[in-house]
Amino acid sequence: MRAAQARIAPQVVRTPLVRLCKGVVPPGKGDVARGLVDIPISDERLPHGVLLKLESLQVSGSFKARGALNKVLSLAPDVAARGLVTASGGNHGLAVAYAGRVLDVPTTVYLPGRTSPAKAARIEAWGAAVVRAGDVWDDAHAAGLAHAERHGLTYIHPFADPAVVCGAATIALEILEQSPETDLFIVAIGGGGLASGVAAAAKLLRPSIRIIGVEPEGAPTLTESLRANEVITLAEIRTAAGTLAPRRSDNLNLSIIRATVDSIVLVSDDEMRSAARFLLTEVGIGAELAGAAALAAFLTAKIPHALHPCALVCGAGSDALSAI
Repeated sequence: MRAAQARIAPQVVRTPLVRLCKGVVPPGKGDVARGLVDIPISDERLPHGVLLKLESLQVSGSFKARGALNKVLSLAPDVAARGLVTASGGNHGLAVAYAGRVLDVPTTVYLPGRTSPAKAARIEAWGAAVVRAGDVWDDAHAAGLAHAERHGLTYIHPFADPAVVCGAATIALEILEQSPETDLFIVAIGGGGLASGVAAAAKLLRPSIRIIGVEPEGAPTLTESLRANEVITLAEIRTAAGTLAPRRSDNLNLSIIRATVDSIVLVSDDEMRSAARFLLTEVGIGAELAGAAALAAFLTAKIPHALHPCALVCGAGSDALSAI
């Protein structure tokens, strides 16, 4: 994980950590130790001092750049030069397209039909080719993996890859450098790469820290897999949070999450929209539904008490606009 942090440092942003405060900021306290910034809020639903890690300000718009870059920068130059392939609900595709631009190698991103045209256009703007396949991520994944195997290209899995997980883990390393007293992480879960990396790193550094995962009610992939004690495939997806909506995770992620994540809570699409609206109106941050999922769990009082909690805002977007 430390090696991943050093490897990707020249190509990623050390994203801000902000502390939400009741009332006004005292004079001279807008910048505090270790790079934290106090932001006053008027909303009474949150306790004083909740931290937000703004990965929505990461290159390519989400935390996904960390894992994609760690994987791609670990490849032998001749292997990377043949080309990269991935499948994504949107954010990982943007991250791999960005990584392909960094290395100047051909990149193809498979997207399900429900991915927004705007995200597809952004992926193409980074120089990647976009191919539509199926309706959900799992369909695009099968098509992308087959394409990579057929042409001898490197497939960059969005969550079931140790290098990708270690890239995500660098977020926890940063948070605990910026705020060593943090005692609770709240992390959105899609396939489980983010939660796997953050939880594994946090528990290694501080075994007593608690990790709460957050899934959409309409895509409880890890919740159901933990209940069954095996990786299961959901019969259907019923959420608009496409980047949190694989029908199936992977044994790698399930095993790490089983060992390191203390519990998982579910949030509705409306609760995520409300949280996205909060981020826009109170913090001035545009987040997609997935990016607001961790905060949604806080705003709906589904999170246990902690003295120094931190929620990850994991992806940028305009979903707040539909909630205004």
